[in-house]
Amino acid sequence: MEKNLPYLFLFFLCLLASCKNQDSEEDGLPEEPYRLVWSDEFDLEGGPDPTKWKHEKGLIRNQEDQYYTDSLKNAYVMGGNLILKSIYEEIANEAYVSKEAEDWRENREFAEYTSASLTTRGLEQWTYGKIDVRAKLPKGVGVWPAIWMLGDNISEVDWPKCGELDIMEHVGYNKDSIFGSVHTETYNHTKGTAKGKAVFIANPYDEFHIYSLEWTREKINFLLDGKVYHYFNNEHRTINEWPFDQPFYLKLNLAIGGTWGGQNGVDLTIFPQQMTVDYVRVYEFTQ
Repeated sequence: MEKNLPYLFLFFLCLLASCKNQDSEEDGLPEEPYRLVWSDEFDLEGGPDPTKWKHEKGLIRNQEDQYYTDSLKNAYVMGGNLILKSIYEEIANEAYVSKEAEDWRENREFAEYTSASLTTRGLEQWTYGKIDVRAKLPKGVGVWPAIWMLGDNISEVDWPKCGELDIMEHVGYNKDSIFGSVHTETYNHTKGTAKGKAVFIANPYDEFHIYSLEWTREKINFLLDGKVYHYFNNEHRTINEWPFDQPFYLKLNLAIGGTWGGQNGVDLTIFPQQMTVDYVRVYEFTQ
């Protein structure tokens, strides 16, 4: 009997480690080598925390149809979740100049939808680490929700040289898929060279899923519910291929229509629609 004691001891050690790992997974916390450095659990009701998020306002990008506002009806925290809501309603475009203006953001007198886009720009940015966002997506033809990051030097070098990391994009007419992608000066959608991949997703509208990014000096992984479905390696060439050794800030937005989301039009019967975010967590590597 005494000869079996070391084996029994090792058995119980393995059992304890297994239980610890299971508890960690159930808590939604990644195992080492990560350390939480920033998060929003959305536990204070009202507007988004202004120490963590800024609002984008107006007609911003991609010829999208929505007008981003800082209104509580478009972005608010309730019941432990952040709600980004798109509403079918006419709103005046403050940047309107004339219908003959060359810039599409200046020739639209009104927008047909309001929605929200939040950013950490000017508040928080990170270089490398792991980003987890647990969310439920809006539903219907015309919606285009996104969780993504941009290089903090965008004002100096412009897009796409600043770099872009699309942790999650979804277009409503393609209801079974989400997309993860990388955009750089060399690899971007305007050249048809963007490095992206789609993955099947089951029931993204009624169930929460975790959309994640793991970012190191050598590689960027895109994950759905903890499983890697796409990756991008550092080719060790120039910043035109890898501009990812610098700070990036985070964006959460719910777009309507636009160059991608609107390719099959917009179904007016679906509104209002919302993206529901349970938490945003940013980890740094400890090893």
